[in-house]
Amino acid sequence: MNENVLTFEDVRFSYPGRPASLKGISFSIKKGKKVAVVGPNGAGKTTLLLMCNGTLVPENGKIFVNGEEIAYDRASLRDVRTRVGLVFQNSDSQLFAPSVFADVAFGPMNLHLPEKEIRERVSDSLFAVGLAGYEKRPPHHLSGGEKKRVAIAGILAMRPDILVADEPTASLDPATAAEIMDLLDELHEDGTTILLSTHDVELAYRWADEVILLADGKVLHQGQPAEVFTDYDLMKTARMTPPILLDLYLELVRRSILVPGIPPKGIPEMTRLVEGSCPVMTGTIYLGDTDDLTPESVKMILAKHPHRHTGAMGTRAKKFCFSAEISPEYTHGVVDKCLLSVMSGEDTLILTCGGMLDQVELRAAAFAKESGIDVKVIRV
Repeated sequence: MNENVLTFEDVRFSYPGRPASLKGISFSIKKGKKVAVVGPNGAGKTTLLLMCNGTLVPENGKIFVNGEEIAYDRASLRDVRTRVGLVFQNSDSQLFAPSVFADVAFGPMNLHLPEKEIRERVSDSLFAVGLAGYEKRPPHHLSGGEKKRVAIAGILAMRPDILVADEPTASLDPATAAEIMDLLDELHEDGTTILLSTHDVELAYRWADEVILLADGKVLHQGQPAEVFTDYDLMKTARMTPPILLDLYLELVRRSILVPGIPPKGIPEMTRLVEGSCPVMTGTIYLGDTDDLTPESVKMILAKHPHRHTGAMGTRAKKFCFSAEISPEYTHGVVDKCLLSVMSGEDTLILTCGGMLDQVELRAAAFAKESGIDVKVIRV
């Protein structure tokens, strides 16, 4: 069975009257991966992404989706675009209808689905992006972050296997950008393969399973983020700098302050490396499923443990907290912040649901394995 959901084979493309944008691009992406295409402006990232669902046609080479080569007749393109959803960098270019409902419903309507199913898909998609109740609002009255969410909802309504996002955090404030990335994590936990482009190495390092480093229309390397970003020759060729965390780690290794090993994935790992073998008084991460808990039960838990830190992960959990009038301390970077609290001997409660529950446990287990710290995660 072919596990590759997206494959490029020697893909080349040039815009009229301009130098080649893609110069023999080849790579494959496996099902269920989070992949970041990283490179400087002008590297060809947007052009590459526009190839993924047939928006642009390669001059040479082949592109395969789920093992089938993309064909460019009308029926074939309609089919591939139900499987590969593309979110443009500029949401204004993707939103055109007079209402949010009409915009999100556009794709399903073109599939000639029954009206009931169209309404269900729109409702589910807007709920997933945290915009339930926005159906009648004009898109041009929304904020930049809300427009981005509507654009993603329009893609979700098509229920694609692969979500392709071009610079999804561009022009967004830090808090909104973090919310968009949390949303992509939720979609990934639900089984969606995600490919995004970015020139933000910090984002790519902490988020991606794999990085495709692109420069001057060519793939320089495809591999794990630490493998790509610690190769100074590659980074120099791509005219990029390593993530600050990795740069600091490598400098401390160079000065023999730290011993060479597995590069830290986040602040908790870096903190542990700096602390060395010093004993740590650990706290416990308590994990609450907001799909099973009630506002009253959560308030009782918090009342019994008033000094416990709290975090909310995911759209549904944040909506739960808002409805229950609960104000969590952590709403972005929740797991890392809770791990830091745990390393200080403080207990935390993470409220989340669905696949995010497993994600918390996996992240805590990976940190425990790397750091040697026993991190207890208990579901309440």
